[in-house]
Amino acid sequence: MKNFNTQIHIRVFLLVVFVVIGPYILCSSQEEEDIFTAPMEVKERKALYYAIQGFVGKWWNGSDLYPDPCGWTPIQGVSCDLFNGSWYVTAINIGPVFDNSLQCAPNAEFNHHLFKLNHLKSLSFYNCFIRKPVEIPTSNWQKLANSLETLEFRSNPSLIGAIPSTLGYLKSLQSLVLLENGLTGQLPTDIGNLVNLKRLVLAGNRFVGHIPANWGLSLTKLLILDSSRNYLSGSMPLTFGGLTSLLKLDLSNNLLEGVLPRQITLNNLILLDLSHNKFSGGLTHSLHEMVSLEEMVLSNNPIMGGDLTSIQWETLQNLEFLDLSNMGLTGNIPETLTGLKRLRFLGLTNNSLSGNVSPRFEDMPCLGALYFRGNNLTGKLEFSEFFYKKMGNRFGASNNPNLCYSSVELMDSRYVPFGVKLCQQERSVLDRDSMVKISDSNLHQDSPFVGSLGFSSCAGNRFFWANEIIMFVVWIIMLL
Repeated sequence: MKNFNTQIHIRVFLLVVFVVIGPYILCSSQEEEDIFTAPMEVKERKALYYAIQGFVGKWWNGSDLYPDPCGWTPIQGVSCDLFNGSWYVTAINIGPVFDNSLQCAPNAEFNHHLFKLNHLKSLSFYNCFIRKPVEIPTSNWQKLANSLETLEFRSNPSLIGAIPSTLGYLKSLQSLVLLENGLTGQLPTDIGNLVNLKRLVLAGNRFVGHIPANWGLSLTKLLILDSSRNYLSGSMPLTFGGLTSLLKLDLSNNLLEGVLPRQITLNNLILLDLSHNKFSGGLTHSLHEMVSLEEMVLSNNPIMGGDLTSIQWETLQNLEFLDLSNMGLTGNIPETLTGLKRLRFLGLTNNSLSGNVSPRFEDMPCLGALYFRGNNLTGKLEFSEFFYKKMGNRFGASNNPNLCYSSVELMDSRYVPFGVKLCQQERSVLDRDSMVKISDSNLHQDSPFVGSLGFSSCAGNRFFWANEIIMFVVWIIMLL
């Protein structure tokens, strides 16, 4: 009787499972069948074959090699999606990313078939145009206006000419990357029509002229703007204050000049790099209002001038990387810099800074690199031997003629700050016991390069607690 009741319960359970899950399984099976049997329009397939053939060469016979490019014979670098029951091409990526990727022929070129793929969302070319000079087409981009979201040209040295103004038709575009090509000319104002743009990378080309002011008015969704390593000139547009969503602004390695605009307060900005330009007029007050900043690089603006006391450094508590080298800075190094608890790198090299160096730099928990070579600093460096040992060659204080280091306890000669003299009143003590110290140092085999920019004591604390938590979880699992 007991076995009979058990069998009844099992049958009821299986019946419930079939009623609940059965329709889902049948539906999923039907969807998978639809995907595998979905057709691809002949004109879509031909447009794909001819478009690829223009880049990889006429020898490429797509109909033989890939008769079902969105099905059982997929093409590496090509993605498809279903629209109204049919396959359409949504992404084309050409370049030597993988071993079996589509790679361009020496005479690669665009043809009009590419623009017949009107469901195309992503188009990317990497290391494709490297011999024969090719320009970005000036026509037909309007045919992709409603679909194209990503357009990228990376590492194409033979891609020349200007950015076509017709790219402004691509109203759905969210990412435009023109990185390390041979492009020239001025930046078109028509880029300002791309109101949905979130990433704009134009680095490593030969662009000239001014940055269009209308970009700051219309590209309000922009998260990344990188126009570094070009030949851009003029001043930074005041309208950039309207780029309130911006997370990264990199205009480094250009010919930009003028005063940093006080009107630009980008509260969400994480990275600001304006290095290697010709900015002047000192550090603007708006910098300390960018409270989200983690990296600020203004180095190698030799006529910037000004001092460090104009900035309320204590407001920048997220700052991890600060490089203000070779900027013509004067005055003292403010004590408030030592309050930046997350700072890992501080570069103040080759300025005209004066005064003493605060010993409180040693108390900064994350600091892994500190450079103030080539200034007019004076007085004593009162850091411990442990600090010099931790920092190793990531501490630089040479070329400060009136700066000396203090050695209350006789220091291992390997850890003394390079290029800094011992303070005069302590020299006689060191001379008397130098032979003892030299013999002791031979017994030490520890590397002087203990600290590191990436793994300072700040990071070490986090790793310690992470390991403790992992060990605790393992212990709990073993008890179960």
